[in-house]
Amino acid sequence: MEHSVETGFSPAPEISSLSEILPAEPLLMMGAGPVPIPELVANANRHVINHLGATMSKIIGQVKEMSQYVFQTQSPWILGVAGPGSAAMEMAIANLVTKDTRVLCVCNGYFSHRMAEMCQRLGANVEILSCPDKSQVELDRFVAAIEQFEPDCITIVQGETSNTTFNKNLPALASEAKKRGCLTIIDAVCTLSTMPLQMDNWEIDAVITGGQKGLSSIPGVSLVAFSEAAWNKVQTRNWTPAHWCLDAKLAENFWHKGSYHYTAPVSGVLALHEALRLICLEGLQARFMRHERCSKSLQNGIQAMGLELFIPEESRLNSVIGIQTPGSISNRDICAYMSKNYQVEISGSFGLPIVRIGQMGEQCRAQNLFRTLHALGCTMRDLRVPVDIPRGMGELESSLIGCA
Repeated sequence: MEHSVETGFSPAPEISSLSEILPAEPLLMMGAGPVPIPELVANANRHVINHLGATMSKIIGQVKEMSQYVFQTQSPWILGVAGPGSAAMEMAIANLVTKDTRVLCVCNGYFSHRMAEMCQRLGANVEILSCPDKSQVELDRFVAAIEQFEPDCITIVQGETSNTTFNKNLPALASEAKKRGCLTIIDAVCTLSTMPLQMDNWEIDAVITGGQKGLSSIPGVSLVAFSEAAWNKVQTRNWTPAHWCLDAKLAENFWHKGSYHYTAPVSGVLALHEALRLICLEGLQARFMRHERCSKSLQNGIQAMGLELFIPEESRLNSVIGIQTPGSISNRDICAYMSKNYQVEISGSFGLPIVRIGQMGEQCRAQNLFRTLHALGCTMRDLRVPVDIPRGMGELESSLIGCA
């Protein structure tokens, strides 16, 4: 029997398969994210289950319990977001900021400005506290800005991945904000589980993170934690957020009541569960030490090779390392050459003359450090930048041994 040919439809496009598109040898992901994921996380991401069943309910309960440990909070008000870290950022902001809310936004890079833009789009009364290039916000300027502007809410990025600046004074900043009755919203996308962040002890009101960086999970599933004070603000508000998917009251239905909000990213939640479980098995103290040891050793190796780090040490982020591009070579050229010839992928930046190497989660393993530094050195050598590869590799090795 002959099959009839349907008419009136455009022809189907001819598409290359993923096996034809993806590189034959997987790239080592050593940029600013996403990061390599452990095999247990990858395996968890293969499964699909009922997003409202008893199994999922148990998994969600454990995700929240483990998240409390990672955020270092006793607050139960932890919600997942089907979206990137920026979606978690927008959930925190959209549920605490509305028209005419007075918001002080500490800005020292691309992502801190993104938080300010989100507040501005909601019609908030936004005051931007800009920091000098390559520096963290100074405590006295911060306090003066609060006393002058009298904000209801303050946004701060703990680690600015765009330019690798670290707001090291975050505990003191949050404390000063709390003394003056301000809610604080903190972006910890690249810092959570890579360095200390104590939500309760530092009196922070909302912390956001993405799965694909410090947590070593997949992109597209994120977390936001609200303090009791922030959650009370959510519950007692007299306005409805414009963002339906990001309404924390609606998200509570799924994350705390086992009922429907929208179809959860089941596979991603399972991956996040395994990533959090591995963090709990390692322990935060050991994890912080591993990240600091690996990052500092890699920084030493880069400098010994003859390359210059972008940010002064007092304001330098450890979880993403910024390296000044030498001479007239663009960061695009360096990244492309390194990826094509040495199968290691690092990141450029947002208009800055730097390349960035991530030190988050699975990136902080000795074998990855050696491979990355060697690839960077060989790339620079091939592009006719004078570097001392043996010296850099030797310094990396001795630094790792010295920190062991």
